[in-house]
Amino acid sequence: MVWLVLGLLLSALWAGGTWGVQRLALTIGSISNPSISARGVQVRFEHGGGALLAADALRLGGRSWSRLALRCARARLEASVFHCSDGRVAFAGKGLPLTMALEVDLGTGAARAAAGFDGGGRIEVVLAGGGDVRLHATRLAVRDLRRVASLLWEGGLVQFDALDPDGLLDGQLIWSPEAASAKLSATLSEGAFGSADGLLAGEALGLVLNAEASRRDGGWQWQADARWDAGAAYVHPLYLEAGPALQASGVFAAGRLEVRRATARLDGVREVSASGSFDLNAGRAERLLVRFDGVDLAVAGPRWIAPLVLPAQVDRLVFSGSVSAAVEVRGGGLHALDVAFDAAGFGLRGAAGGAGLALGPLAGEAAWSRSRPTRMRVRAEGGRWEKLTLGAFELDARIEAERVAFARTVVPLLDGAVVIEDLVLAREAGHWEGRGGVVVEPVSMRALTEALDLPVMTGVLSAALPGVRASPGAIELEGALVISVFDGYLQATGLRVLEPFGVASHLSADIEARHIDLAQLTETFSFGSMSGFVDADLRGLELARWQPVAFDARIASSAGQYPRRISQRAVQNISALGGAGAVAALQRGLLGLFESFGYREVGLRCALRDGVCMMDGIEGARRADGGFPIVRGGGVPALDVIGYNRRVDWDELVDRLQRVIAENVSPELR
Repeated sequence: MVWLVLGLLLSALWAGGTWGVQRLALTIGSISNPSISARGVQVRFEHGGGALLAADALRLGGRSWSRLALRCARARLEASVFHCSDGRVAFAGKGLPLTMALEVDLGTGAARAAAGFDGGGRIEVVLAGGGDVRLHATRLAVRDLRRVASLLWEGGLVQFDALDPDGLLDGQLIWSPEAASAKLSATLSEGAFGSADGLLAGEALGLVLNAEASRRDGGWQWQADARWDAGAAYVHPLYLEAGPALQASGVFAAGRLEVRRATARLDGVREVSASGSFDLNAGRAERLLVRFDGVDLAVAGPRWIAPLVLPAQVDRLVFSGSVSAAVEVRGGGLHALDVAFDAAGFGLRGAAGGAGLALGPLAGEAAWSRSRPTRMRVRAEGGRWEKLTLGAFELDARIEAERVAFARTVVPLLDGAVVIEDLVLAREAGHWEGRGGVVVEPVSMRALTEALDLPVMTGVLSAALPGVRASPGAIELEGALVISVFDGYLQATGLRVLEPFGVASHLSADIEARHIDLAQLTETFSFGSMSGFVDADLRGLELARWQPVAFDARIASSAGQYPRRISQRAVQNISALGGAGAVAALQRGLLGLFESFGYREVGLRCALRDGVCMMDGIEGARRADGGFPIVRGGGVPALDVIGYNRRVDWDELVDRLQRVIAENVSPELR
C-alpha cells in the first residue's frame, strides 16, 4: 500500500510540473477496516483540480450499496491524505440532496466527512484508523433524512413516510469496534407527524434519548433512557401529553432482543414495569410482561381508560379508587391477565343531569391464564342505575382458558333480588356465549316504578328463567318473565333478541295478561275510570329497532262476576282509540247526563302489519252496518261504544294513546 501511495504522490507531482499529464487514475482492489469495506475502488484526478472517488460496492455495518460515486469540485492529495471539497454523492445514478467534504488517509484508512443538507442541517463523521466512528448531527431535518433514505433504500422508510414525520435532530453517536461499544445521545425538537385519516397526529414534540451498548459474552449488553419533554400527540382514541419517561436495559444477540428491566413514568400510575424478549427477525414478541401498580383511577381513568371504552362520552365517565394489573404476552398473543381492585368505583353520569349509572366500590382480584385455571373473587359494595339501587354482592368464578363458570350470585334489588345461577361463559366457534338461569325474587312494583320515574303501580315483579343464552348476536330466554301487577299478572315467553346493540336489533315474544284490575290500571294512567277485570294476549310480537312491526293483540273482559262501570272520560278515550269510532248516535246525549255507565263486556283487537292496525272489537259481535262493538252496554244507564274504522295507522294510534295518557286530553268524538 505504501508503494501505491508513493506512486500516486509522484504522479500527482508530475501532473503539476512540465510533463503535461492531464489525468491521473488509481484503481484499488479493496479497502477494509472493522467498520467499513469497499471493493472496486477508483480514484481519478481530473484536469482543473476536480476528482472522482467511486466504488463498485460499499458495506457499512449491515448495509451494502453498489455504484457509489463522490464527485469533488476541488480535490488534492497531500502525502497520503485525499482531500475533497464541494462533493456531490450519487448512488446508482441518483444524486443525494447534500454537499460533502471528505478527508481520507489512504494509508491508515482514517477519514473525516461532513455533509451539509439543503435544509441547513449538518452531519460530521470521523473514522479513526482503528475503526472507531464518531458521528455528530446538528439541526438535521427529518425531512432531509427521509429524502436520503428514499434514495439509498428501495421504497424508503414506508412505515414512517405514511406518517409524514418532521422535526430537527441533534445528537452524537460513538462507535468503537475494538472496544465493542457504542454510545448514543439524541434530541428531537419541533417534532410532528400525522396520518392521512387524522387518527395519528403530533406537534411541537420534544424527545430526548440516551443509550449505551457493549459486547460481552457473545451479545450486546445495552441500557437506554428516553423522555418526552414537550408537545402532544393524538393516537386514536387517546390524547397524549408530554411527561412520560422510560428507562430500560437488556441484551441483544442473534436477532433477539431481551428487555431485562424497563420502567416508565406515567401520570396517575405509581409504577409501570416491563420485561420481555422479542424475535426481531420474525417481528413478534416471544414474551412480554407489563405491570401497572397503583393506578389512580381518578387521574388515569379519564386519560387512559375512558377513551378506550366509551370515546364518545368521555366527560360522563367517573372513576375512583385504584387498580393494579399485569399483562403477559407469549408467542405474539395474550397469555395471562391479572387485575386487582382497591376501592375501585366506576360510574356514568346521567344525561341532562340525571343520576346515571354507578358500580362500586370494588375490592378483590380477577385473573386469567391460557395455561392454568384461575379464580375471580370480587366484592361490590353496591350500585345504582338512576334511582334504582343495588345492594352489596360478590362475584366468584372459576376461570379457564376459554371458559368462565360463576358461582351462585345474589344481587339485592330494592326489596327483592336478582339471582344468577349456573352461569357459564364459553368460547365456541370463534365467539363467546353465555348460558345460565335467572330468578327475580319478588320486587315491589311500587318501589320499582317510583325508582324508574314511571306511574306508580301496585303488585310485584318476579321471574323464573331457567335458561338464558347470550351470544354476540342474540339473547334468548327459556321460561317465563312474570310481573304481578294490578291484582293480575303479565307473562312473557319465547323472548328472543337479535343484535340487541346493533342498528338491526330485532325482538320477538309472546305476552299474556290475566285478570288485570281496570280500576287500578285506568287510575294509574289517567285514562278515566273503569271497574272490572280484563285479559289480554299479544301474540307474535316483533320489534325492529325497538319499534313494533307485527303482532296480534286481543283485550277482553275476564270471566266472572264483578262490578262493571265505565266513566264518561273513559268512554271518550276508548272511542278515540277505536279510530274514528263513536258512541251510537242515539246514545250520545246520555254522555252529558251521567258520570258513569254500566257495561257487560269490553273487547278490542289489533293485528299490526306493514304499519297498519286492523281493528276489531268484541269477538262474535259484528254489526250489520259494519261497526264493531268495543264496549257493550249493560245495566242502567247502559252505553255502547262502536268502532267503524277497521284500518288505523299505527303511528297515529300510538300518538292518540300518548296524548290521552300524558296530557289526559279528551279527544273529540267524530
